[in-house]
Amino acid sequence: MRTELTITVEKLDEEALSRGRAISGEAGAVVCFLGTVRGIEDARLISAIEYEAFEKMARHQFHLIFDQASKRWPLESIRLAHRVGRVPVGEASIWVEVAASHRQEAFAACEFTISEMKRLVPIWKHPIFSAA
Repeated sequence: MRTELTITVEKLDEEALSRGRAISGEAGAVVCFLGTVRGIEDARLISAIEYEAFEKMARHQFHLIFDQASKRWPLESIRLAHRVGRVPVGEASIWVEVAASHRQEAFAACEFTISEMKRLVPIWKHPIFSAA
């Protein structure tokens, strides 16, 4: 299974990330998820979220999650990009792409990857609250 992980301070370019897709004729489904910063956190208006990561451990945990997903489903690839630093409202903080033979596996592995990331990966978010 092919994996690709990017942790960056740069703005996520979904089009450029999608151009990096390399799938075989066996992949019948590609599921992409784009997570964006919403303007409300804890019922308060925000202008951005500051993401902080323990990058070495985050990379380790992401690869463990990728390995677990590949053992649960017959996947062709998992690619993930996560921003760190300040991400304004409306911009993407995470992009996930999963390729598999069938849509059920691709959707399930994508959901698993995101859920496990939130549970295990040391990336913390700090909302920047808007002035009232």
